[in-house]
Amino acid sequence: MNNFIAFRTLVIEEIRRFIRIWPQTLLPSVVTTALYFMIFGHLIGQRFGDIDGVSYMDYIVPGIILMSVISNAYANVVASFYLRKFQRNIEELLVAPVANWAILLGYVCGGIARGMLVGVIVAATSLLFTDINVYHWGITLTIYILTATLFSLAGFVNAIFANSFDDISTIPNFVLTPLTYLGGIFYSITMLPELWQQLSLANPILYMINAFRYGLIGVTDIRIEIAFLMTSGFILFLAIFSLVLLHKGIGIKD
Repeated sequence: MNNFIAFRTLVIEEIRRFIRIWPQTLLPSVVTTALYFMIFGHLIGQRFGDIDGVSYMDYIVPGIILMSVISNAYANVVASFYLRKFQRNIEELLVAPVANWAILLGYVCGGIARGMLVGVIVAATSLLFTDINVYHWGITLTIYILTATLFSLAGFVNAIFANSFDDISTIPNFVLTPLTYLGGIFYSITMLPELWQQLSLANPILYMINAFRYGLIGVTDIRIEIAFLMTSGFILFLAIFSLVLLHKGIGIKD
């Protein structure tokens, strides 16, 4: 019962936190998305032509939606958990009779909630520029949730190891953002030279974006089974790793 109450409290607290500061957490994605669609989708897309039989605008919509899910799910957890560490009130959770899995799940669900909410807002914004009929709802929703879960966990790991506010922006700026932009949001990897196609296959975000693109518009550069296998594998690894870090108190009890 204590674990459930703690979990529920953390989730409610996390949702209230990002809703309360919605001009900082929700609004920027709408503005950025509109700019992407106007510049890349409309202006450049008219000169770019179709990709795999779909318009360029329709082709980039899935990637832009998932990019917003990735960045917001990650940012919510890393900022919230590190702030609790910085304010030195993380000890209240550690000494409470609450299981580590309840703490982890509470923060992760908060990140999932923000990531998915922003994704829905971005998807609604995209309807101002194009019409998309979902090709496969099951694949779309599953990869949508799995991606938000994965990057919420990644944000949690980043927050544990972070020792300053600079540390919580290093990974997003120098790792997450490049991998996202090189994940096939604005292009098909079949358009790249053979060497760069092979290198692109080492980018895990490529698989998530292509799986989501397949779910929305039925177009993909990779096998959907591999995308789900990789995403699930990363989630399992990060979940176990996070629980081990919490159990040992690494980055928290130091």
